[in-house]
Amino acid sequence: MNRIILIGNGFDKAHGLLTGYDDFIRWYWKEWGRRLLHGMKKVEEDGLVSFRLNKEININYWAGVWGWYYQRQNPLEPWDENEILELAKTNRELCDYRITSPFLEELCKQLEERNWVDIENVFFKHLCNEFEKPQKVNAELAAIRERLIDYLTEVQKTASDVGAKNGLRKKMLAPFNKRDIAISSKDLWVEMLKQRVDYPRNDWEQLICAYFQGDNYHYTSSEVFNFLSDNSEKIVKEGIWKFEEEDIPQGFLLPDRILFLNFNYTNTADQYLPHADRFSVNHIHGDLAKPESVVFGYGDELDENYKKISDKNDNAYLDNIKSIKYLESTKYRDLLAFIESDTYQVFIMGHSCGNSDRTLLNTLFEHKNCVSIKPFYHVFEDGRDNYMDLVQNISRNFTDMKLMRDRVVNKTFCETI
Repeated sequence: MNRIILIGNGFDKAHGLLTGYDDFIRWYWKEWGRRLLHGMKKVEEDGLVSFRLNKEININYWAGVWGWYYQRQNPLEPWDENEILELAKTNRELCDYRITSPFLEELCKQLEERNWVDIENVFFKHLCNEFEKPQKVNAELAAIRERLIDYLTEVQKTASDVGAKNGLRKKMLAPFNKRDIAISSKDLWVEMLKQRVDYPRNDWEQLICAYFQGDNYHYTSSEVFNFLSDNSEKIVKEGIWKFEEEDIPQGFLLPDRILFLNFNYTNTADQYLPHADRFSVNHIHGDLAKPESVVFGYGDELDENYKKISDKNDNAYLDNIKSIKYLESTKYRDLLAFIESDTYQVFIMGHSCGNSDRTLLNTLFEHKNCVSIKPFYHVFEDGRDNYMDLVQNISRNFTDMKLMRDRVVNKTFCETI
C-alpha cells in the first residue's frame, strides 16, 4: 500500500514563505513603483497596466536618480516606490494611469475586499464571459504568469535557508493507521496485510531501512520480525483488522512507496524527500527551474461552463485548461501509473482542494485504489481552524458523496500541518 501527499501553497506558507497570490499581487504593485521610480520612457506598460506621462511633462534628473517624478517638497529626500506609485495613480495632471486588463482589475478588487486572491478561478470566469475574447484573456494570464514566475523565483532564492521541520517530516512518513482506512476498503487493507506476512526478510529489511537508520533500524526490524514470528498464522486466518492497534509494530505498517504530488512551483517539499528509491516527487504543475514547464490555468472539467466553452469551435478557449496542458509532459501519466500500481492513501498538506484542480483531484479521490483521504488542517491564532473548509472543498471533488464520507478521515483522527 502506497501514500500520495498532496502539497499545496499552504505547505510553503507553513514554512514562512510568502507564496500566496495575495503576496504576489502586492509585490506586483511594489515592482511597478520601482519601475516608475527609475523609468526612462514617457510610457510604461506591461499588457496589464499603462502609465503615460502627460505631453508637457519631461523626465528629469534629481538626487542622482533618473526617473519620472520630481514633484516633491524636498527632492533630496530618498525616493519611495509606494509614494511614487500613489502619485502616478492619483495625479491626473502628471500621468494617465489605467488598468488595461479587466482580469487584473477584478483581482485587485478581490484583494481589497477579501484580502485574498484566486487568480485561476477569476481567469476561468473571464474566459467564460461572452463579451471577452479568449485570446485577450489568455494574453492577460500569460502576462501574470510571467510575473508570477519572477516573483516566486525571487522568493525561492531568499528562502534557500528554510529547513525541513522534523515534526512535519514525522507526520509525512508515519505508518498507516487502520482507523484512517475507509470501511469500504477493509478487504483491501486486510489483503495488503496478508501479503506482508509473506514478504521475504530481505524486502522487510529494505523497507525499514528506507525509513530508519542505525539503532532505530535495528529496533524497528526486531519488532517486526518478532511480531511475524508470533502472529503469522493468526493474521492469515483472521486478518490484522482484529488486532488491537497498540499490538501492531509501527514498522509493519510503513507505506511501500510515498509520492509527493507537488502542486506548487517551488521546491520546498523536495527537502523532505528521503534518499531512497521508495520516495519520489512529481512537480505536476512544473517548477521554477524550467519556466516553460509551469502549468497555470484552470482544471475543472466538471464545471457546467466547461462543456459550453469546449463546444465552441475555438481552441483558444482551451489553451490554458490544465487537463490539456498536462499532455505537454509525462507527469500526469506518471501519476496515473502510480495510482494504478497499488492501493494508496492520500495525505493533504496545504492544498485547498479548490475547483481549479478538480479534474485531477476527482481522479485521485474516486479511484478504486484510494482507501483513505486525510486532510491536515491549519489552526489560526484565534483558535479557529480550517478543517471544515477543507472537507467542504474536498466534497466538491466527488461525484459520489457516500464514498466521500467513507474515505475522508474525520477530524478526531486528523492532525494539524
